[in-house]
Amino acid sequence: MEPVIFHVDLDAFYASVEEHDNPELKDKAVIIGALPGHRGVVSACSYAARRFGVRSAMPISEAYRRCPDGVYLRPRMERYHEVSLRIMEIFADFSPIVQQISVDEAFLDMSGTRRLYGTPIQAAEKLKAEVRRQTGLSVSIGIAWNKYLAKLASDFRKPDGMYQVVKGEEEAFLDQLPLKDLWGLGAKGRQRLEELNIRDIPSLRMYPLGILKRQLGAGAAEFLWDAVHGRDPGIFSQEPKSRSLSTETTFGRDTADEEGLKAGLLDLSHQVMFRMMREGFTGKTVVLKLRFADFSTTTAQTTLVSPVVSAEELYGEVLKLFAKRWSKGREVRLIGVGLSNIEPVHAARQGDLFEDPQNRKKRVEEAVVMIRDRHTEDALVKARLLHPKKRS
Repeated sequence: MEPVIFHVDLDAFYASVEEHDNPELKDKAVIIGALPGHRGVVSACSYAARRFGVRSAMPISEAYRRCPDGVYLRPRMERYHEVSLRIMEIFADFSPIVQQISVDEAFLDMSGTRRLYGTPIQAAEKLKAEVRRQTGLSVSIGIAWNKYLAKLASDFRKPDGMYQVVKGEEEAFLDQLPLKDLWGLGAKGRQRLEELNIRDIPSLRMYPLGILKRQLGAGAAEFLWDAVHGRDPGIFSQEPKSRSLSTETTFGRDTADEEGLKAGLLDLSHQVMFRMMREGFTGKTVVLKLRFADFSTTTAQTTLVSPVVSAEELYGEVLKLFAKRWSKGREVRLIGVGLSNIEPVHAARQGDLFEDPQNRKKRVEEAVVMIRDRHTEDALVKARLLHPKKRS
């Protein structure tokens, strides 16, 4: 049986959630992240904002210069994760194997589902319709026999599109893409290829692998060689399950932007903590993973005296590890956050007027998760994450 892999990507997810919750924002340049006049970066933006040249991880000052009339909002991470959880549940109704790789995208193994949903295209149409019916949001779906091609295919027809790469037509599909769209190839990598007079995917495919290894190093050369031949270079391989919970994200282009990296780590910290609380666990060992532009990987961890009790605490520990393992200017292609040394959370707790503030914070976050599970339409968010009224 030939594998059928979907990569499902929510279109401009954060901005789409804001537009859904406030229809007055529809078709406006919505920019989510730091507010103008403050330090920080763009976390996400709408397609209308992208037409002004605004992009994720861009300094907010540059975004404001390009789009002074945009609607600038602080992120509401709890709300985005609430919607994400609902959508992942929809995915699980369609496939028994769902690999969530970030808050707004996942791989679905749809192999063997033809009798249930029809052809892959028909199944994708049904999935898109169900997500829209339940959430009002649009998704783009890439279909292929491996994860890497499916990821590229979902980007090919964004937004609200779908595209299938048929086995045997991998190279024809790839040759339509500019070199910059090759997932995982960063700016420095492209510059090095241009120095070798490689400016498109067909030229890269024709370059001898042995020479490419000498010029780029074995890891980068083998990654590119697999990618341009339509084989999965293993970026999105799922690690075996263990007594831990982690999540990671691979950037489309290598980045050395410190604020952007920290924003990504904050997002991952929220994902890990909310999954932990939903599953009834907590953990004492905080883990950070970084993969650099040269494909080298480093991990760091710290074990605390007491279990982590909130996303804020987890993020604080992650930042300490990040400061030790990352040096300014070094480009990163992947970041990951995890908790290990996990243990069940005891459900019964006696309230204590003098309990530690961290424990109180943990119990509040658990209550938020429980309330969301029961009343998915009602979002509870921390006051400091509430966005201001839109700018006039």
